[in-house]
Amino acid sequence: MLNYFNYFTEIEERFQQRRGSLLMLSPVDWALIESWREAGVPLEAVLRGIDNAFDKHDAKAARAPGKTRKVNGLAWVSQAVVEATEQASEAAIGMAPANVQHESGFETERVAAYLRTNANVLEKTNDESVAATALRLRELADALTPASPLEELDRTLTVLEEKMVAAVLASTPEDTLVALREQAARELAPYRGKMQAVQIKQVQQQFLQKRLLEARGLPRLSLFYMSHE
Repeated sequence: MLNYFNYFTEIEERFQQRRGSLLMLSPVDWALIESWREAGVPLEAVLRGIDNAFDKHDAKAARAPGKTRKVNGLAWVSQAVVEATEQASEAAIGMAPANVQHESGFETERVAAYLRTNANVLEKTNDESVAATALRLRELADALTPASPLEELDRTLTVLEEKMVAAVLASTPEDTLVALREQAARELAPYRGKMQAVQIKQVQQQFLQKRLLEARGLPRLSLFYMSHE
């Protein structure tokens, strides 16, 4: 799990590098990255997919200068990422599992501080279910030791976040949810031909969750979102 914590930054930087100019990723782009991460797509496969897609794009641009459109969204590389993931899976068959090198930055004190910081934010809400999540975060922080398996902790945090999102979803007005789904559909429209139906549904769901939490000022709970600054 730990080798995925720089997932967002690595993907954003590679996409911007290959595009050749700075382009801030849209909420839909971020939701797409989250869907890859939750599906267990290796970071290396995503980066390879980006490179493969841009290699083909650059070759086409060289053959027809001035006639190739600029790439304006990460969803444009989604099919190439799927293909790179399939190739990586095929190459891994029969290979011995590699030794996992845990990255630094997840010391007990830092993780505990992250949990307590999120608890502080949640405690400021007037929602009882969210306040209960804050209490659980403090319990997890107090029980944390150097021997605590972070993979297990992150699974617990993911469950807590899902429950929190469910509570927020239940209390959000219907017209707000409809508007958010329409926004996601508009932003995804140019890329529907390059994405599978299941992937589109995942991105739409991630987009909705992200916007709902942002609107309430609520944090993401997974260690995946822990700052390393």
